[in-house]
Order: sequence, then C-alpha cells, then structure tokens
Amino acid sequence: MADQSNIQSAASKSIRPFKSSEEYLYAMKEDLAEWLNTLYELELSADTFMEGLETGCALCRHANRVNRAAHDFQLEHPEAARSLKLPAKDVVFQSRNVIPGSFLARDNVSNFISWCRQELWIKDVLMFETNDVVERCNEKNFVLCLLEVARRGAKFGMLAPMLIQLEEEIEEEIRDQECVRMEEVVEEEKESPKSRCVREILGRCNCPAQFPMIKVSEGKYKVGDSSALIFIRVLRTHVMVRVGGGWDTLEHYLDKHDPCRCAAFGESLRSLPVRHQPSLASSTLVNMTFLAVGAAFLANESDK
Repeated sequence: MADQSNIQSAASKSIRPFKSSEEYLYAMKEDLAEWLNTLYELELSADTFMEGLETGCALCRHANRVNRAAHDFQLEHPEAARSLKLPAKDVVFQSRNVIPGSFLARDNVSNFISWCRQELWIKDVLMFETNDVVERCNEKNFVLCLLEVARRGAKFGMLAPMLIQLEEEIEEEIRDQECVRMEEVVEEEKESPKSRCVREILGRCNCPAQFPMIKVSEGKYKVGDSSALIFIRVLRTHVMVRVGGGWDTLEHYLDKHDPCRCAAFGESLRSLPVRHQPSLASSTLVNMTFLAVGAAFLANESDK
C-alpha cells in the first residue's frame, strides 16, 4: 500500500527534464533501486544505481538468495517445482574491500553473469557484459537482465519490484477476461486519474488527424489502426505501457508509433503535419499536471 506522505512528497519534487527515450530506463532503475533497498538495506537511487552495484557484491548476494528461495520453493511445492528451471549453484564472490573497477569487482560481476546464463538460462538478448557495469556503457541490458532475474525470483515467492507486480496484475486481468462473455457491456464510469494521465499525454499532439488511442476498459487501450491492445499502469510519476515481455513509458511508446511524433525526429511513417513543440512554460505546466494526477491516482489506490 502506498504511503500518502511519500506520494505527496514525490509530486512536489522538481520536474526532471527527461527525453522520452531515457525516461523508461530511469523509471526501471528507480523501481529496481527501491526493490534492492528493501531487500538488502542499501541506499540506491535511480541516479546512483550503476555506481552502487558496480562492485558486484549485491548482485552475487542476490543470486545466492534466489538459490535459497528456489530450494525452499522446491521443498514446499514439489509438484509446481517440476515445471520450473531451478537455480542451485551458489555464486562465489569477494564481499570485503572490493574497489570499483578492480579485478575483484570485475570477477564478482563476471560470476553473476555466469550464474544468470547457466542457472537461470536467461536469453542472450537480455544479458550484459562485465564492462557494461564496470564502465557503465550499456545500462539498458543491465537493467533488463535484473528485471528478468526479479521475475524468476518472484516465481519462487520472493519480493518483486513494482513493475513485476504490475505484470502479474495484468496477467491475472487477462485470465479473468477469458471467463467473461464478450457481449457484456461495461458500465460507463467516471474518468479515473489514470485515464486523465493518458489524455494529457495524447493532448500534446496538435495534428488535425490525432493518433487514435481508444479506451477499452480501465487501464486497457486500443491503439493505432490495428486491433492491438496495450495495458497502461502508473508507476510513481511515470505512465508505463506493457509492451510484449517488457515495459515502456507512454511518451516513448508514442514517439515510436505515432507518425506525428516520428516526423518530428525525421522518421515520418506517412505524410502528416509535424506537431508544434510546446513552449517551456506550457510543457512544464503539463508535466506538473501529469505528476499531480499520477500522485492522485496512487493516493486513491492506497485507500483501497
């Protein structure tokens, strides 16, 4: 349950000048940092995320904790465990006097990578290299790999980051929908803060032919000219979109799929006028509105 004072504090903070292509990565680092802080009493933040993990100590410590959780899960749920790949081999690592960038730090990170490949069988497309952490040159894959590690741990009953909890919520919603008759009509309900967040972001486009995004139900939308459905959730101050097996921010998702936005970056998919860029003052006002609405949604969720 969200803490009301924390929500209000987050809403009152200054607006970060994100490019939408960077915001989704920041949102994931923010979520993972809070998760690891809870598990290991660390003091990570999105801004110090790579720096705080570059010795590899916390990574290896977490790997061994996943092993123990998998072992306990196998004892308590032997039938369910048979259908899962369970990690077992502990990671040997140096935990004392490890200097960032040193051989020991590189060795720790390398051992964690080997564990991810050999014990969790994480796909190469989600993997990273030692230098990606030590030299901070590929944050994206590092973050995606940690999210996948968190997904595997959640299957064994471990605490999951909020993004993974939202994934499970969406999967449950999809399962429930399979039991509902298609002809049922959903009652029209008052616009929720989540819906207002989406409307605010879509409203930044001034094109005559606005990119279609139709609300199907709370948190679920049909986008573009196709019948594809996307699920939307609010994560702290970010409006997140469930995309395939991962996440994106709504802003970044629209930058990649809305022809109007693509045209602004010289990547127009069809002949549509480029929207006018909002002024700094109006952009800040919209962002502040977005933060306040997101905070209101979280406050509403905490009261449920």
